[in-house]
This record gives sequence, structure tokens and C-alpha cells, in this order.
Amino acid sequence: MRPRLLPAVLAAAVLIAAAPATAAPPTAREWLTTPDGAFKLSDRGSLPFRPGGSDRLTITVDPSRSYQTISGFGASITDSSAQVLYRLDPRTRDATMQRLFGPAGDALSFLRQPMGASDFVGGPFYTYDDLPTGRTDYAMAEFSVDHDRAQILPLLRRALALNPRLKVIGSPWSAPAWMKTNGSLIGGRLIDDPRIYEAYARYFVKFVQAYAAAGVPVYAVTVQNEPQNRNPNGYPGMDLPVAQEAKLVEAIGTAFEAARIGTKILGYDHNWSEHPGDIASTPPGEQPETEYPTDLLQSDAGRWLAGTAFHCYAGDPSRQTALHRVFPDKGIWFTECSGSHGASDPPAQVFSDTLKWHTRNLVLGVTRNWGKTVVNWNLALDPSGGPHRGGCDTCSGVVTVGPGQTVTENAEYHTLGHLSRFVAPGAVRIASTSFGTTGWNGQVMDAAFRNPDGSTALVVHNENDDPRSFAVAQGGWSFEATLPGGALATYTWARSAELDDGFALLDADAMSATGSPPADAGNAVDDDATTRWTTGAAQAPGQSLEVDLGSLQAVRRVVLDTGADTGDFPRGYTLSLSADGRKWGKPVAAGAGTGQRTTIDFPATRARFARIALTAAAPQWWSVADLRVYR
Repeated sequence: MRPRLLPAVLAAAVLIAAAPATAAPPTAREWLTTPDGAFKLSDRGSLPFRPGGSDRLTITVDPSRSYQTISGFGASITDSSAQVLYRLDPRTRDATMQRLFGPAGDALSFLRQPMGASDFVGGPFYTYDDLPTGRTDYAMAEFSVDHDRAQILPLLRRALALNPRLKVIGSPWSAPAWMKTNGSLIGGRLIDDPRIYEAYARYFVKFVQAYAAAGVPVYAVTVQNEPQNRNPNGYPGMDLPVAQEAKLVEAIGTAFEAARIGTKILGYDHNWSEHPGDIASTPPGEQPETEYPTDLLQSDAGRWLAGTAFHCYAGDPSRQTALHRVFPDKGIWFTECSGSHGASDPPAQVFSDTLKWHTRNLVLGVTRNWGKTVVNWNLALDPSGGPHRGGCDTCSGVVTVGPGQTVTENAEYHTLGHLSRFVAPGAVRIASTSFGTTGWNGQVMDAAFRNPDGSTALVVHNENDDPRSFAVAQGGWSFEATLPGGALATYTWARSAELDDGFALLDADAMSATGSPPADAGNAVDDDATTRWTTGAAQAPGQSLEVDLGSLQAVRRVVLDTGADTGDFPRGYTLSLSADGRKWGKPVAAGAGTGQRTTIDFPATRARFARIALTAAAPQWWSVADLRVYR
């Protein structure tokens, strides 16, 4: 017979059953790659978030402020890549494709495909409409992608099967020779004739349709690879000035619209800044067009362009942000950068140097400057960096195929993997403080992303040759980590109610600042913790920083972040608010900082201006690398 429970015992049992389980504290997971190759995308286990902050240099991650949406990460299946992959037996080739595109591998999600020959071919140069000298084909009756059917298209279909979210863009290195002023695939310009523009637009339509029919949808096209490379070194290329590219974009846009093709059109497809050699080769009487992307987007053709594509071989990724500020509604895709090495560089040095340069400039530099993609050049090459005809003789692929049936994962495999394995297409970059620079300043550099499933991925690089310890904070929680010298790590964590403090970060792009002293006050609100405003002298009462939010806002938190100068916090301050910058009420908060981040909370107040004034003297300077305002 079942025993009868007393009422009090029964009530207690019901309460225990109804009580919610205590939520486990959030944790982050670390994947690590070191320059010596001792760790390569190695799972290093979990790191617990703990309530409160840390006295270590702290990266603040804030999902309430978002930037660009990510399209994907990858490389190019050039003719050379296809040829070396087809030297592998079918089983090894498929295993390699799974390592590159499969969910258990790098999960690469973006491929930029040459429309015809580049310098990375093992056979003759070609386009999709080559004709004997003297013949023309304005109707594109002779157009054919048959060259790609043997190796390139099967590899693309396999990549799509392994990663259905994969996107493919097409880029021509040259128009067919019969369309060009010199009758050659190497050098020259497009003939400036309406019939040529219309014919070449049909060429793009035919390409998109043929690839789609072959099972490979084309997400976007760029109009010309490196249009300012006027003297390609023995390989297909074409000088295409802004005026001609604008005419071609108009023709392609009109043709796509008529054919009901939704493929995006991207302009430029060249370096962050015009290469000095391209400037020097400007024809007499012409301008070098150093602002090519801006000029193109400002032209009538701009309406057809989804945005701009960039390469890495000259300039700095900050040029992407400069362009974004002028054209915030146009996207930025980064479409080419090859690893490179000296002829006698030892493999260990190549791995280390490539890992660090690509991490600073591409993985983090590109993404922190509005890039929707990070795309390397060749997916695969042989041990000699080929096959190739002309062009680069020191390039490396994401993987090296050979000798024999061996496949070696290069540094590029790991730099891409730190993004592609953890940042899904459709993710958005979110706010995170970063202290390192693309030019190398020995600090910790990072970028953060919120995935479509709500999880967060934070990619962190220690620029210094010595280990660096730091903390990562979100909401009122933080975890601590240490990276070996030169190392790259990705940290991931699931969405968690504990990490959401309910504050929303305001857009710094609308802000401006003035200071006392006045020099460089804008550095405090430039959304860049590698720059700073500083008193440059000992702290003294009356020193102040005033911020214009750009419009009237309901605000309730201000954070003063010293950045890497963690001792430069205010020893005493007041915070005052104003709706118009003229009438100021009593301070809404007063206090003293104690470390890198001074968090000032106050009742929600509608204001456009905020003034922080020092109230205490101290021998240390007062510095603000990143001033954040929350509603």
C-alpha cells in the first residue's frame, strides 16, 4: 500500500518540482592557432563567464550595435586550382573538398570565379567567345562555357553540395580579344563603341545563364578584375577607365533587367588604393583616377551597383570605411588577396608571417572596415605555386596539392577557418573594442559577429611576440584569456539572457566631440579604440570632454574607455547633460573611475549633449579612447 503524504510534505514536494532549474552560467569556447603551428584551429575548451569585470585589458562586446551583414569567406577555384585538385585520386579529392567546404572542415562559403583565363592557368589563355582575327560576334552566337565543364563546374557543384549556403561571383580578367583595342587578351582597352558594350553585356548575361543551367547560381559579378592594371605581366588583363566601366555597368544592368537576372553587379575590383606602378603607367594626358570607386559610384552607373570590390595589394583596409561613409547604402566585398613568399623562405616562416599578416589585414582589418567577405586568391596550388602563366610566381594557395597525393593546409586555411567555421553567412558584425592596428602596434585586435542563431563569435589576435592576457565583457559578465605571441583565436558563446543587460549602444557615426584641451577630441567618438583623446598632461579640475550625439536621445549610460592606456582613468568627474548645448542642468552623476572602463549610470534623460568634467587632480593623464553612450 502506497504511504500517504502529509499536507506539509506534499506542499514542499510540489514547490521543489515547480522550482525552475538554476541556469548554468554562460561559457565561451576557444579555438586557437599559433604561428609555430603547434596549435591549428585547436579546440582549447571552455572559459566561464563570471559576474563583474576584470582588471585585465578588456574587450567589450555589444550586440546592440551592428554593422555589415556577412556574405561569406573563401577563395577562387582558378584553372590552376582545378587542375591540381584533379591530379588527386577521386577519394582524396573529395576528402579535400570536404575539408575545405564541409561542415566538419572550414565550411568555406564564398568563391570568386574567373570568367575566362587569369594568370593561373596551365594551358592556353581563353575567354568564352574567342574568334579568329578579323571576326566579330556581337550576338554572342559563339559563346560557350564548355571549357569549364570538365573540371571547374564539377568542383563548384561539389562545393555547393557540401555547403548549400555557398555564393559564387564571376570576374573577367579580359574581354574577348576581338572587343579590344589591341586585339589581344593581354593589355589594351575595351573598344569604345556602343555595339561592344551591348555585346559584352550579352556576354555577362550568357555567363550567368549558362552557369545557372549547369547548377551553379551566380550571386554577383564584378565588371573587370583590376581595371587599373594597365600592363599585366604576360597574362590576360584590361585597362578600363572609370568612364568606360560606367558605360559597361549601365549596359550590363540594363541587360540583366531585361533578362530578369537578379545577380548583383559590383564595381572596381582592385586595390584599397591605386598602386604606385598603376599611377606611373597612366597614359599621357589622362588622370590616374586615384578615387576610382568614388567616381564610379557617383556616376549614373552607380544606381546599378550593389557596391564595391577590393583587393589587398596596395593601400590599407581603412579605405573601405572611408568609402562606406560616403556611400552607406552600398556594400563592400573584399574579393582577392594571395599569400606570398620569397623563393628561399622556410615553410615555418611562411606559415608564421602569413598567419599574422592575413589576420591583421584581412580577417580583422577587412571585417572591421565594413567588408562583407574575405576572399583569398587560389584555393589550391602545387608546391611550386603553380601552374601559372605570367603574373605571380610567389603565390600560395589555401592548400598545397603535392607532391603526389599529399594535401597541405597552409596558413590561409586557418585564417579563413577562424572566420568561416564560426561566422555563418547572414551573420552581422557587432560592436567590440579593439586595440591593435593593421600596421602592427603590439596590442590585441579583434572583431565580433552575431550569427543568425543568436550565438556570438569573437576573433582575437595577439599582435605581440609575447603572450598577452585580456578579458572579454558582455553585459555585466566577463571571461579572461591569454594568447601566446602572434596567436589567433576564435571564441564562441550561445545567446544568453544573463549577458543581455538591456542597454542599447548608440551609433557613434553621428557623434562629434570637443575637448579641453581641444586637440583630437574626435578620437574619443570615432568608434576606434586604437585612437584616443588625451589631456596630454596631469589631470586637473576643469579639464572636460563634450560630446554631441547628433540628435536628441533618451540616454541612461555613458562609458569612458581608456583603451590600452588603462591607468588614464578620471580620478574624479561630473557628468552633465543638455538638450541644446547651451543650457546645462545640475550634474546627473559624479564619481571617480577605477580602471580602464568607467561606467556612469543615471536616470533616463533626453539629451543631445553630454559633458564630462574632471573634479580632481592627479599626476596621470586623462585619456578616452572610446566613449560609448547607451539608451
